[in-house]
Amino acid sequence: MDLQLTEEQLMIQQAARDFAQTELLPGVIERDEHSIFPHEQVKKMAELGFLGMMVDPKYGGAGLDSVSYVLAMEEIAKIDASAAVIMSVNNSLVCAGLEKYCNEEQKQKYLVPLAQGDVIGAFCLSEPEAGSDATSQKTTAKDMGDYYLLNGTKNWITNGGNASTYVVIAHTHPEKGHKGINAFIVEKGWEGFEIGPKENKMGIRGSDTHSLMFTDVKVPKENRIGEDGFGFNFAMGVLNGGRIGIASQALGIASGAYELALKYAQERKSFGKPIIQHQAIAFKLADMATHITAARMLCFKAAYEKDCGQDISLSGAMAKLYASTTAMDVTTEAVQIHGGNGYVREYHVERMMRDAKITQIYEGTSEIQKIVISRGIAK
Repeated sequence: MDLQLTEEQLMIQQAARDFAQTELLPGVIERDEHSIFPHEQVKKMAELGFLGMMVDPKYGGAGLDSVSYVLAMEEIAKIDASAAVIMSVNNSLVCAGLEKYCNEEQKQKYLVPLAQGDVIGAFCLSEPEAGSDATSQKTTAKDMGDYYLLNGTKNWITNGGNASTYVVIAHTHPEKGHKGINAFIVEKGWEGFEIGPKENKMGIRGSDTHSLMFTDVKVPKENRIGEDGFGFNFAMGVLNGGRIGIASQALGIASGAYELALKYAQERKSFGKPIIQHQAIAFKLADMATHITAARMLCFKAAYEKDCGQDISLSGAMAKLYASTTAMDVTTEAVQIHGGNGYVREYHVERMMRDAKITQIYEGTSEIQKIVISRGIAK
């Protein structure tokens, strides 16, 4: 693995950095405070190719590698984690799954507009009593011959209100366990498909999170992804790649908080000198920088292995676990370094600390990542 970034990767990184500073930073506090979805900013992300970064250009994507995706995600999450998770879901969970597993007709109909950013997508797995445990879900898709009849509820769905295309995981043959699960492409506006109220969240408040209710929704047979019973393998494959996106988001949150803390420590004076010259603060920053660098390397490793076609279940879980822990630890220390100023909104770090917590929860909690890792190292 070559740790030297290519010219193209550096260009992508700079483009994402410029976009974050000029388009996302203005108004980020207001969007967080009032839970405002960044409609205009998402449109501009689409124009830059950030909503279908790794999709083949023949399907409307940018055709970039996964390392470029990590770089862009980090820069955007440094400024606005809400925008980053919108981007992550569309790239890692929706576009990646459709490109890898859908047939040509499905790709032309659904993947192309998603990759171009004409619409955004949502991945619907979690339920009131089933998070990452796909085998425990209650949503059903009864085979009616020419169509499936979809019934159930999905919870905590990112992009739930603003998406147009939804990938929904449901049981068709509950008696078969994980072999009886299917994945379907569902469109907003279909009869019986209802979007619940927006969740009032602690963090990533600019992204929209909803419950979705399906009551006798008719899903055409041609909207099933893969063969009958393929849904569990589809979901696990998509989640493996999705962990790289969430790890990159966590990395960006940590990196952004660190940069703010470093700048503040260089400017803020105490006892006649900048507080960075006090060993207590300097050592905090040293630990933060070290953990961020380690998290970045884990993200790069998982992305590199993905591009090489390797199994990333272990490396993706490690990156997600370590980066999310780093995000929580670093943002907490960033607030501490800012002192009282860290507790007010205008300094950004309190928002970053709130945003960081979700990275330890979604795409599988930290405990689930440890299960994945322990199983991987036991092989």
